[in-house]
Amino acid sequence: MFENEKAQAYEAASELCQEAGLKKGQIMIVGCSTSEILGERIGTNSDPGCAEAVFEGIYEALSERGVFIAAQCCEHLNRAVVISEEALSGVRDHEIVNAVPQPKAGGSFAAAAYRRLCDPVVIEEIRADAGIDIGDTLIGMHLKKVAVPVRLDHCRIGEARVTAARTRPKFIGGSRAVYDEDLL
Repeated sequence: MFENEKAQAYEAASELCQEAGLKKGQIMIVGCSTSEILGERIGTNSDPGCAEAVFEGIYEALSERGVFIAAQCCEHLNRAVVISEEALSGVRDHEIVNAVPQPKAGGSFAAAAYRRLCDPVVIEEIRADAGIDIGDTLIGMHLKKVAVPVRLDHCRIGEARVTAARTRPKFIGGSRAVYDEDLL
């Protein structure tokens, strides 16, 4: 069950990795409403089976590239983030909080990530290198400061709209500055 959604999630994550030029060790934040995937209003029809399938699709695509997944919880856990402890080795200023996401308190996707990841922890915030928002979950608070929209060909998972972004370093120095094209 949910094989189509798993395949759609894999394709969207693969495409964003390619478009964003993500490298091994970087982090992708994912917000996911299984309610929206199933054609319902966000927060009304959480489905753990759907969440497992979508998580597996995205996790597979990221693992192939050595990119870490960070799963955004829903508003009931203040949009905290589930991530593997290993992914935090290069992240400064993170604070682990005590919460275990559940389908109706944190969201089915975050709960799936917590069950599936090796050594999962929950942190209040992160500054990810790219992100996928499945069903208008508002992931922007977890992206680095300069987010750039990425228009994906794979822009739906089930009935949910998929929005994606990559990040880039800030431009500083004004009109006389010279910028590194590889960082754009």
